[in-house]
Amino acid sequence: MGRATRMIGVGAIVLLLGGAGYLTADAYDVVPGPLTLAPIPAPPAPFPTAPGAVPAPALTPVLPALPADAPVPAVDHVRALLDDLVADPRLGPSVGAVVADRLTGDVLAEHDPATPHTPASTAKLVTAVAALSAVGPDRTFATRVVHGRNGQIVLVGGGDMMLAAGAGDPTKVNGRAGLADLARETARELALAGTTTVTLGVDDTLFVGPALSPSWDPSHLANGFTAPVTSLAVDIGALRPDVEYPRRQADPSMAAAGEFATALTAAGVTVTGPPTRATAPAGALQLGVVRSAPMGELVDYFLDTSDNVITEVVGRLVAIDAGLPGSFDGATQAILARAQRLGVDTTGARLVDASGLGDGSALPARTLLGLLRLITDPRHPELRPIAVGLPIAGLRGTLSDRFVASPARGLVRAKTGSLVGVTSLAGTVVDADGRQLLFVLVADRTPGGGQGAPRVAIDRFVEKLVGCGCS
Repeated sequence: MGRATRMIGVGAIVLLLGGAGYLTADAYDVVPGPLTLAPIPAPPAPFPTAPGAVPAPALTPVLPALPADAPVPAVDHVRALLDDLVADPRLGPSVGAVVADRLTGDVLAEHDPATPHTPASTAKLVTAVAALSAVGPDRTFATRVVHGRNGQIVLVGGGDMMLAAGAGDPTKVNGRAGLADLARETARELALAGTTTVTLGVDDTLFVGPALSPSWDPSHLANGFTAPVTSLAVDIGALRPDVEYPRRQADPSMAAAGEFATALTAAGVTVTGPPTRATAPAGALQLGVVRSAPMGELVDYFLDTSDNVITEVVGRLVAIDAGLPGSFDGATQAILARAQRLGVDTTGARLVDASGLGDGSALPARTLLGLLRLITDPRHPELRPIAVGLPIAGLRGTLSDRFVASPARGLVRAKTGSLVGVTSLAGTVVDADGRQLLFVLVADRTPGGGQGAPRVAIDRFVEKLVGCGCS
């Protein structure tokens, strides 16, 4: 046998042995191939199939709709009830009042409906209507940090006076956006740029004019009924969180800047010197941003709590949206103009602020009735949250401690109003026949002695409307 033949034979044996080795490795799944000694897997489960589309079950309303054919109270009976209320000495000599059927809009009884009376906090209804119809319920308001000049960063107020000093809470209105969150975001951006030391400015120029209305009594600030209105603050400028009407910061913007400087330090940024007022450069690079609760929740908040400061903030935001200055004058002008544009009769109406706290505002009962008609009109669904968000008798908001043991409990939704010498209530009521009525009651020259006596008189009248099966 020649050398070549022997080489071919050896090669063949090598290939055969190599092939046998590979097949063995394949069988044991060491190398890829078709062979395997693994057990045969179980058949796969059948591919799931979605059921065919079927009609949804009928929805069952939580509350039944008010019957459209419920009888309307007799006009003579409602007039008699209202005459008795107006004659009640607990209300004093100056009363504007009206009761109307919600479905038809017909006035059932009225007293002095065209004369402007001091509305107190029922004026918040017009601010709420303007805010939701003009600005809209979904708008939020940004508190930003931007690069300033010469190594400064600037905290820019965007109209949020309910910032949290720490982390924001997405479940809250007051405290939705947090300065600690803003500080951490700012610190990250500064670190990327290699910056660890800054000076801090605060720009609160979004709102202009006086922060306190000249129409406000100085005691309102001392008693915690209001605060300086600025474009940023922590917890509405409150000095303590555990009382209903706390004293407020003298300068809420600078107090918020101080809280932000503390948060920056905790986030690893050195802030040299105290914060100072500054103006953010146009087009400045943004370092961080947090956003307030949406406008719809702000409106619900001030209607429920009757908070004067947040109402004034919302009034300024309405003004800015309308292209007017974010001031007391700009807010009142924008608010009344919006109500008039929606068809509300504002003849004789005058506002000195957006909240009704100041001395000099006057609204006819007819104007307040026009607002109630709007918020309960199915043609204005954007305003329905106002009707739903009003305090509820005996259950919620500023009516939670009234009508508690009354048949009117849960059947009255209304905005309260209280000033020295002024007691007012405006809203909706469902009577014993299931008819929904609108009512406005304003007494603005009540006798001395506080709110107790006039409130009792008004509440008893409303209870009689609730119990009125008087068709």
